Amino acid sequence: MDARELKVEGAFEFTPRVFPDERGAFLSPFQEAAFTAATGRPLFPVAQTNHSVSRRGVVRGVHYTVTPPGVAKYVYCPRGEALDIIVDLREGSPTFGVRDVVHMDQRAFRAMYFPVGVGHAFVALSDDTVMSYMLSGSYVPEQELALSALDPELDLPIPDGLEPILSPRDRVAPTLAEARARGLLPRYRESRLIEAELTARPGPGGAENGRSR
Repeated sequence: MDARELKVEGAFEFTPRVFPDERGAFLSPFQEAAFTAATGRPLFPVAQTNHSVSRRGVVRGVHYTVTPPGVAKYVYCPRGEALDIIVDLREGSPTFGVRDVVHMDQRAFRAMYFPVGVGHAFVALSDDTVMSYMLSGSYVPEQELALSALDPELDLPIPDGLEPILSPRDRVAPTLAEARARGLLPRYRESRLIEAELTARPGPGGAENGRSR
């Protein structure tokens, strides 16, 4: 598995080796050893997995979680094609406001790690695009926030000729500047501390992630 550090501090792209044969293909979209080598820590204990199916033109996001508690994500696309987008929303971050994009599809099976405190969006480029997530925290509606994917300041790479399909919630989401003025953005130092603490939480069977008690 190849790892590549993204423009947003603490975020990574992972590309697994795909083994095709006459039956189809085999691959491992997440590999603990490769993740630890790239990030310097094991993956968070997984609290929830999500699965979304989107038609072409759907734009989901920019979504993020109130921090604390904050949520880290590991995302890949097992079917279809999408532009997966990360935006650094952590005030005080050396890459605050920076965005990066990973092209995801069912050929390369790239994955992306989203650290605590950043924003996530994606643009579905084909019908029946599936996005699969591992999350460090459970979904709590009142803790989930959004920014406008059409905010000119964010300048998300929505392809020309593609009419964005947004949820009612995402259509009325504030801009980055509005959210910042209202004090709704995560703080960098706090986000990094929460992320570091995730790997020390007890995992399945009562053992701490990466080591025994």
